[in-house]
Amino acid sequence: MKYLSLFSGIGGFELGIQQAYESKYNNRHATKQQSKKKSLRHKRDKSNIMRGDGNRWRTNPICIGYSEIDKYACQIYDKQFKHKNYGDITKINIQKLPDFDLLVGGFPCQSFSIAGKRKGFDDTRGTLFFDIARILAEKKPRRLVLENVKGLLSHDKGQTFQTILGVLSDMGYAVEWQVLNSKNFGVPQNRERVFIVGHLRGTSRPEVFPIGGTDNETNNTEGLQSDANPRELSRTLLARNYKDPKLVVRKIIDNKGKVTQRKVKEATKKGYAEAGVGVRINYSVPNSKTRRGRVGKGIANTLDTACNQGTLEDTKIRRLTPKECERLQGFPDDWTK
Repeated sequence: MKYLSLFSGIGGFELGIQQAYESKYNNRHATKQQSKKKSLRHKRDKSNIMRGDGNRWRTNPICIGYSEIDKYACQIYDKQFKHKNYGDITKINIQKLPDFDLLVGGFPCQSFSIAGKRKGFDDTRGTLFFDIARILAEKKPRRLVLENVKGLLSHDKGQTFQTILGVLSDMGYAVEWQVLNSKNFGVPQNRERVFIVGHLRGTSRPEVFPIGGTDNETNNTEGLQSDANPRELSRTLLARNYKDPKLVVRKIIDNKGKVTQRKVKEATKKGYAEAGVGVRINYSVPNSKTRRGRVGKGIANTLDTACNQGTLEDTKIRRLTPKECERLQGFPDDWTK
């Protein structure tokens, strides 16, 4: 399978495709190896070829190239993969793209996020979806997987999402979609995203959605005990390189002079939230008079691009380390080192 990756960031889609393939086909291969009958085809598995359904053969997924413009993301991507970067999606010469079977991409979400101004297609970032459409219309890959924030569904009273589905349908794709939360898939982060899967009409169309468990099954540490120690879900690291945000943190002292909690400024009736060591704290817009929900326990809130998440050590807030951010997003340790 050959695929094109758009808005690739640090290679999340690539890592996911790689892990999914290895999990599915290596398990099949392991089952076959239990048999004493080793044909020539079995031996070829070692040369990057895996057996698929029936008599068909499947090769490892091949990325024909990626599109990313953030120079720091590109540095990390190029460290992990050796794929060609086609650069700015608006400038891609489609005629020079090799054929591919699958298109993947998490197109810019700031235009649709409830945390932003939600300008949608009035924002130049929102119009980049139509560059995806431009590539799909010309290359006609059999499959596509797109990802965006949950706010895409409600933007402009649902009209934006309907436009996207309509464009894909007009180009010949049968589409299905579902909102998935990373916390339901072994990642200690509360990150809701809408995934759109499309199959070109006239080709095989396996039903993909619905998948995954329910929030009730995995929205607390008990639901994840089979996979990890709940005390180590985010595995906070000790660090002394404090980067103190300008956020008021005051001690709460009991009648014996012992520090029990810390006060973190919030726009609530009390004016603060109580925080203990190791909890997560969002320190964006520290002078905001309307900011609430800074302090949280359990599964982390969504990480933003500026990583305005911290944790409390002693009486100070420190930034999450790169390794902690990797773990919260399901990347291997030192992926961004």
